[in-house]
Amino acid sequence: MDAVLGIDIAKAKFNVTLLFPDGRRRRKACANSPAGFAELLAWLARQAAHRVHACLEATGTYGEALATTLVEAGHRVSVLNPAIIHHYAKSQLARAKTDRVDADVIADYTAKEHPPQWTPLPREVRDLQALVRRLDALLGMQTDERNRAQAGALTPAVQASIDAVLQHLAAQITAVRQQIGQHLDQHPGLRGQCDLLTSIPGIGEATAALLLAELFNKPFTSARQAAAFAGVVPRPNDSGSHHGRRVMCKLGPGRLRKALYFPAIAAIRFNPSLQPLAARLRSAGKPPMLIIGAAMRKLIHLAFGVLKSGRAYDAKRATA
Repeated sequence: MDAVLGIDIAKAKFNVTLLFPDGRRRRKACANSPAGFAELLAWLARQAAHRVHACLEATGTYGEALATTLVEAGHRVSVLNPAIIHHYAKSQLARAKTDRVDADVIADYTAKEHPPQWTPLPREVRDLQALVRRLDALLGMQTDERNRAQAGALTPAVQASIDAVLQHLAAQITAVRQQIGQHLDQHPGLRGQCDLLTSIPGIGEATAALLLAELFNKPFTSARQAAAFAGVVPRPNDSGSHHGRRVMCKLGPGRLRKALYFPAIAAIRFNPSLQPLAARLRSAGKPPMLIIGAAMRKLIHLAFGVLKSGRAYDAKRATA
């Protein structure tokens, strides 16, 4: 049985607990940087832990580089939803929450449950993901600056500063969009998948790139799994005599739902597979946001279908 490495990751550093099969524990903290990764590998070698089952929580970009480094060094890695560790800690009646305690909890969970192995994304998908996330950040900054400009009562100097920033952001957004297109063109596999997705009415190239980078880089076996990961499946709200309105679970990355919002609105108007769905929900008196959520879910089902079949969208087949 391999030793287990529980990792509590943060922006600047990470804490680890090395749990041996005989129950012994060793703990260490390292900088969350390439130098810190090298320090951890050297420390594992000194502990005679030549192959460990490392586990960390999915925390955006903070842990991806460390997880990839460990896989490349020959270790097994698992990446878990933080909610799993949170509820496991509660089940163990953990009273304290520190970096060291969290690393212990992750190590204990890994030794007990043996979570599935994580595999790094291919380099071209990682690069696409970085570009897509950069574009999302730039668009967010552009929205913030536009809101400041619309607030009014600005001095001429402040207005000039905002205008300059907006001009720079617009140039950067255009440049990153071009880089995304060039990246897709340089990788025929990604370009082919993008073309399949954009054959669906309502999905443009920007949305297709984001779906490839953030959603369809995972080994889903069904469209429902993909929709559940994106957080667009309905969540029952029934308990005892209480019967509440169903809402989206919203457990997945928020950027996926944000990216699908306007495509869903467009698809409700122009996609023949979604028009009957929207009409049926409207006639049943469903609120607009529920209809949009159902459209987002349907778009993911259609996207999964064209990628799995390798065939472009066909309205007759999709509505059959």
